[in-house]
Amino acid sequence: MSEFSHLDADGNAVMVDVSAKKDTIRKAVAKGKVLLNQKTFEMLQENALPKGDALNTAKIAGIMGAKETHRLIPLCHPLAISYVDVRFNVDDKNYLIEIEAEARTTGKTGIEMEALIAVQIAAATIYDMCKAVQKDVVITDCRLVYKEGGKSGIFKAE
Repeated sequence: MSEFSHLDADGNAVMVDVSAKKDTIRKAVAKGKVLLNQKTFEMLQENALPKGDALNTAKIAGIMGAKETHRLIPLCHPLAISYVDVRFNVDDKNYLIEIEAEARTTGKTGIEMEALIAVQIAAATIYDMCKAVQKDVVITDCRLVYKEGGKSGIFKAE
């Protein structure tokens, strides 16, 4: 038997069999940041970007991304997602947008990937909405900050 969960004894890729696991309530929260210059940041806040309202568009894109995670990550289980939200904290002093995504389900496997993908798709959408006025937008610090459910219990980033 392979020591790797996604490889069989012959080294072939396999999806982990979670059929024997019990359903538990699962929750994950991920965060990331988008760094802008002052001009772009002000245009975003004033809904003056050429493509329109970046944050509303990014929110919808992040939610859609979470729902499609199993299509993007090889061997990731499709989940019956109960809830996804994408929230933004706008930092006026540093011209940055902090993205927070929360995802929930009741199932046999975790929902961390869905939260992480939601953040990354929301961030990429902000980039897309801003690129006409700024090409060097920085997407950074995407990470899991909280998870609960399953046998590993609660994780909280420091």
